[in-house]
Amino acid sequence: MATQTLTAADFGTTISEHPIVLVDFWASWCGPCRMFAPVYEAASEQHPDILFGKVDTEAEQQLAAAARITSIPTLMAFRDGILVFSQPGALPAAGLEQVITAVRGLDMDDVRRQVAAQQSDDVTA
Repeated sequence: MATQTLTAADFGTTISEHPIVLVDFWASWCGPCRMFAPVYEAASEQHPDILFGKVDTEAEQQLAAAARITSIPTLMAFRDGILVFSQPGALPAAGLEQVITAVRGLDMDDVRRQVAAQQSDDVTA
């Protein structure tokens, strides 16, 4: 599956409707973004079960701000609608494969417990 352009209008539904979503926040003027793009595109072809989204931070400034993007490229991974990975910087192909393997291997029941505990701590703080 090729990468899919995401906008503020479809970002939330895309994240919630697909089991695993990777999102590359990028801009056309960004050299590291241009270097990472073919690595990301190749991974999208190798993993058709994962939705690979791209957000142009210039066109989607409000979405980038809401996602707290301060450096590009930034890669985010969502599983079952939960943000499970976020890291700025261009990854080599092997690094991207490690992220994909790790996201697939997550115990989502444990992740949900951790999220619930964190939210509980935030409320009582």
